[in-house]
Amino acid sequence: MREYLLTLCVTAAVTYLLTGPVRKFAIASGAMPEIRARDVHREPTPRLGGIAMFGGLCAGLLVADHLESLNGVFELSNEPRALLSGAAVIWLIGVLDDKFEIDALIKLGGQFIAAGVMVMQGLTVLYLPIPGVGMVSLTQWQGNLLAVALVVITINAVNFVDGLDGLAAGMVCIAASAFFLYAYRIWFRYGIEEAAPATLFAAILIGMCLGFLPHNMHPARIFMGDSGSMLIGLVLAAGAISVTGQVDGDAMRLFAGGERAATHAMLPVFIPLLLPLTIIAIPFADLVLAIVRRTWQGKSPFAADRGHLHHRLLEIGHSHSRAVLIMYFWSALIAFGMVAYSVHSASMWIVLLIVALSALGLVLLLLPRFTPRAPRWMEAFVPPRYRRRRTQVVASSTPARDAVESGAVTHETVDESEETDREPVSAGVNGATAVGPRSRFN
Repeated sequence: MREYLLTLCVTAAVTYLLTGPVRKFAIASGAMPEIRARDVHREPTPRLGGIAMFGGLCAGLLVADHLESLNGVFELSNEPRALLSGAAVIWLIGVLDDKFEIDALIKLGGQFIAAGVMVMQGLTVLYLPIPGVGMVSLTQWQGNLLAVALVVITINAVNFVDGLDGLAAGMVCIAASAFFLYAYRIWFRYGIEEAAPATLFAAILIGMCLGFLPHNMHPARIFMGDSGSMLIGLVLAAGAISVTGQVDGDAMRLFAGGERAATHAMLPVFIPLLLPLTIIAIPFADLVLAIVRRTWQGKSPFAADRGHLHHRLLEIGHSHSRAVLIMYFWSALIAFGMVAYSVHSASMWIVLLIVALSALGLVLLLLPRFTPRAPRWMEAFVPPRYRRRRTQVVASSTPARDAVESGAVTHETVDESEETDREPVSAGVNGATAVGPRSRFN
């Protein structure tokens, strides 16, 4: 565990230290595109944050190769080299897209190439756990096709959710943390060496996200861009393929009785083997809904819009930070709930806790619909979002305007009943608007 944590810390430190110089390079090279209609940020922000994240990935693999306990991962398996090769390909494509905005079909082709590079070096699916059947051995072409599909789907799911400051990096960090706990448990408790590469990939992925998040939290100073979102999606998919497709369930020695009975008894073990698919449940749902929505409207599935889940959170009244935290909450609930169920599947308290937290999540999701308004005399003691709205003074001939100019009242004391010439700008948490320009008087 100490060596995994050392690898994680080195990856995070390198990513964090590289992000500052990368930001200056992105500004100097002109990798600061104009604000698009679907964007939430208000000022041009440099991209290419994936360069720093790729540097952290390389540093993490290099350190792990020189550690005594982790060196065996590189000697007994070719998966780390396969990951680095595929990551280099997808990272290069992402850098080109961040700078030159390449076509979506070219990016999709590059994703298939990166997945194929990893598959050709042995990172493929050998076994597939199917409840009611058991561990099914796949043919070479079946395993390769499934691995490529999993890589491409995961990359695009993470890329689709990268729409708010800190959202993609935080959600992937949460997912990787839950995945690390499960993979480490398989490797340490059952002594299955095939789970060691997936554990290493998860530790490095956590470090990459943690190192980049301080620069990417709202208001972001740099974006990871496609060079970063596609990279962390590929690393997450590599861990999924490694632990799901390389670990044979028979090695856990939990079978008892016939094969079907044993399969049902091992259902809590089978479910977390597909954990990487469940921890991207929210990004994957966003991906599917986006494709259906765009196709229904007669648009291309690759046409960008403002219909993603995080955009809808902003539209119903959540602030930028609260929308990100809500997405974090649901990601953590799904990922860690699945891990907890796999460890203590017989405990009813875990199911009840997950249900209770889900209800809490729904309340938080709908909170803007039920935001109370404090009485006048309490407005000085509550956050701005609970105060009655004030409107902006724009008319020069109204009594309110004359009072402001004469100094009788201030902008903040002009009540909504005194001025109705202009629609108020709805304010979010602490007076900051979620979408659109910030009001001067909120």
